[in-house]
Amino acid sequence: MSKKPSKKPSRAARAATSAPRRNKVATARASAAKRPSPPAGDDTALRIASALETIAAHLATGAPAASTPADIAKADAFIWNPSGRLIPVPKVNRVELTLLKGIDRMRDILIENTERFATGLPANNALLWGARGMGKSSLVKAAHASVNTRPDVGGRLKLIEIHREDIESLPMLMALLRAASNYLFIVFCDDLSFDGNDASYKSLKAVLEGGIEGRPDNVILYATSNRRHLLAREMVENERSTAINPGEAVEEKVSLSDRFGLWLGFHKCSQDEYLAMVRGYCAHFGIKLDDEQLEHEALEWSTTRGSRSGRVAWQFTQELAGRLGVRLAVK
Repeated sequence: MSKKPSKKPSRAARAATSAPRRNKVATARASAAKRPSPPAGDDTALRIASALETIAAHLATGAPAASTPADIAKADAFIWNPSGRLIPVPKVNRVELTLLKGIDRMRDILIENTERFATGLPANNALLWGARGMGKSSLVKAAHASVNTRPDVGGRLKLIEIHREDIESLPMLMALLRAASNYLFIVFCDDLSFDGNDASYKSLKAVLEGGIEGRPDNVILYATSNRRHLLAREMVENERSTAINPGEAVEEKVSLSDRFGLWLGFHKCSQDEYLAMVRGYCAHFGIKLDDEQLEHEALEWSTTRGSRSGRVAWQFTQELAGRLGVRLAVK
């Protein structure tokens, strides 16, 4: 039986077939090598740099400029922005001093301390701590308004609110206020407290006492808190249980409140004090209701709220005024 002839091309045939293909590849490579490279003066990078400069210029134009001492004359109260700006507050949300009931002792102490500061006498930083809704922040704002109208102060006392989350920028604020030596400042932080591993309280400690610069002579700090030591109880207990030297670790954190020379404690009010607050609001705003009915409704309101405080008394007054069609315009 004869073998069928093989259809596989010989080596010579394969070489002859692939030669043209190799010649085409070589020709393409040679042509690419001869092609001129991009010019050295390509302006792509220049265009990118120019665009970035334009964007930066627009951002700089839109960004608010940092405040200067001259800007402080624009208002009696400001909110501190950590970008370096003092934002004027045209109308402060405050309650008149005469409407704050049940806190007479704390009111008198804070007013006296503020008057000393405003007239150039030594005064202490103040921590107002205790029960919620008992007028701590309202007292600070009312004290500022009362003292600022004194003839010997003449509106030079400014109120500046710094938010709790901006405490780390406090040294920057102090530098700005130190330069505005023609004015006096109450730096106010409402609901000040620290939790967990928050270490921003160290910035406050340095400003209060102990820092190389310290507090400027024209600045005093007032803070409100529901906590006497500004730290959560579990935070202190955790230090006791995990630190190598528990006593030293706890002292380092608790010492923050010690740097406030004046402590004013606010406690839950009695039923009589709560009713006195309600009656005071109603008399001030001209809300007329039979006293027996007023007392009954006020006590029922506090029962549904689960507490008695100045805040609850004010909320009831707003409810009553709205129901009777009385506008709560400040006299």
